[in-house]
Amino acid sequence: MTDEEEKPRELVGRVKWFDPVKGFGFVVAEEGGPDILLHANVLRNFGQSSVADRATVHLTVQKTDRGAQAVEVLKIEPPEDIDTSGLSDLDEIDPELIRSAPLEPARVKWFDKSKGFGFANTFGRDEDVFVHIEVLRRSGLADLQPGEALAIRVIDGKRGRMATEVCGWEMAVKHGVDG
Repeated sequence: MTDEEEKPRELVGRVKWFDPVKGFGFVVAEEGGPDILLHANVLRNFGQSSVADRATVHLTVQKTDRGAQAVEVLKIEPPEDIDTSGLSDLDEIDPELIRSAPLEPARVKWFDKSKGFGFANTFGRDEDVFVHIEVLRRSGLADLQPGEALAIRVIDGKRGRMATEVCGWEMAVKHGVDG
C-alpha cells in the first residue's frame, strides 16, 4: 500500500447489517468497493450499542491488511425506508408536541427485538416508558440492552408514557441534553 492508501479517510455508506451480539457488522460505501468492517467498539465510541440495517453512516475508514475498517463513526442517519405502521399511537399526536419534548436520561429496563418493544425508566419517575422498535429504527438504532444508558424524548400517549426518540447517553451528552 502507498502512504496515500494508508491514511484514514471519510466516506458515507449504508449499514449492510450489524449484530450487537457478534459485536460487528458491515457497511457498503456509496462509492462502491469492498465491505467495511464496523466493530461494536467503534460504534460505542460514538455513543450507540447498535445501528439499524440500511442506516446511512458517515465514517472515517482505514485500510488495513485485513480490509477496510471503520475507525470512527461521525454521524448516523436513520434508514429512509422506515415502516411507521407500528406507531399508530403517534399519528394522533401533534408533531410539534413530539418535537418539543425534552430529552430525558433513562435506562433500559428490558427490550425484546423479536417482540418489537421494551421498556425504559427515566430518572426520577416510577412509570415505565414504552419503547417501540419503530421508534428505535427512526432513531437509527436496531436493539437495546438491559441497563443501557439512554436519552429519550417521552410523551404521554393513550396507553401511558412512550418514547418518541431514543439516542445513546454518550451521544446526547456530546450534543447537549436539552432536558
